[in-house]
Amino acid sequence: MAANISFEQLMRNLVNRVYSPIYFLHGEEAYYIDEVISYIENNVLEEADRAFNQTVVYGRDVTARDIADRCRVYSMLGNYQVIIVKEAQDLTANNRKLDDLESYIENPQENTILVMGYKYKKLDKRKSFYKKLKKSDKVTFLETKKVYDNQIPGWIDKYVKDKGYSIDVVSTRLLADYVGSDLSRLVNEINKLFITANDTKSITPQTIETNIGISKDFNIFELTKALGTRNVFKAQQIVHYFEANPKDNPLQMITVMLYHFFVKVFLYHRFKNGNPREIASSIGVNPAFVNDYAMAARNYPPGVIRKIISEIRMLDLKSKGYGSVDAKDYGPLSEFVFKCIHGVFL
Repeated sequence: MAANISFEQLMRNLVNRVYSPIYFLHGEEAYYIDEVISYIENNVLEEADRAFNQTVVYGRDVTARDIADRCRVYSMLGNYQVIIVKEAQDLTANNRKLDDLESYIENPQENTILVMGYKYKKLDKRKSFYKKLKKSDKVTFLETKKVYDNQIPGWIDKYVKDKGYSIDVVSTRLLADYVGSDLSRLVNEINKLFITANDTKSITPQTIETNIGISKDFNIFELTKALGTRNVFKAQQIVHYFEANPKDNPLQMITVMLYHFFVKVFLYHRFKNGNPREIASSIGVNPAFVNDYAMAARNYPPGVIRKIISEIRMLDLKSKGYGSVDAKDYGPLSEFVFKCIHGVFL
């Protein structure tokens, strides 16, 4: 029976040179698949052996039969040959099938390591190919799942700490809000911060502002905080900053984040009688920010939030060019902020 394995355990096995004849990496989150493939590509064989014993192909360029035939060739001048199939999901395009690999799966070469990166989706479990993979004890399976927006702050915190650095909750939220759930992009931005923070081993809002260009004072996090406390001066200051720096603060992103904020304030009303940690878990925020949502909930009853969310949807449409002469005009955002703070939706 093929072994399902976590990303962390798979990487530990690779570092300890414990290899499987076949790796099938599939799922919605491409980052983990790319990390495994990159490690195998650069570490299993010595550099001098790669020219003879390592083959990297793309699914769109080969057939399943091509891969099976290449896997059956014995390695030259080394213990292993490594066959890496990137973008293996393309093997199923244009009516091509994976069936020609089934016989190889039943009897793989012991000196061959076949790695298949099947990205952005899971393999169809109804197909005979999947069943053959699952039946074989020569296959290691990694299924990668999408990391959702509310899981990103925790993911950032763990990634940073695993690398030997520290990060405060405000910095975590800044990165989560502005970079989003694209793990590859997120890791790229965090790794830039590691270089600057190498001496202190600490990532702060100042580090982020200096190196990524996200203002620690004028950002979507501070805007939602100003809306929650009805701080009109601060909120309008931030909107003016956004308008002066549209490239770093696109309207479409702002409307999405405003929507998420008010949905969580709405949810707070449902869970407000719980303890802060339970509330944080229920609405998907860090416990350190529960008080912000408590304040916003006092200022915005559920009925008002429904109207605000409806207004945000209109704002989103305008930012995409519907019902607006200029999709890049921050005037509707400024008007929305004014309506929220001055109780127009009451």
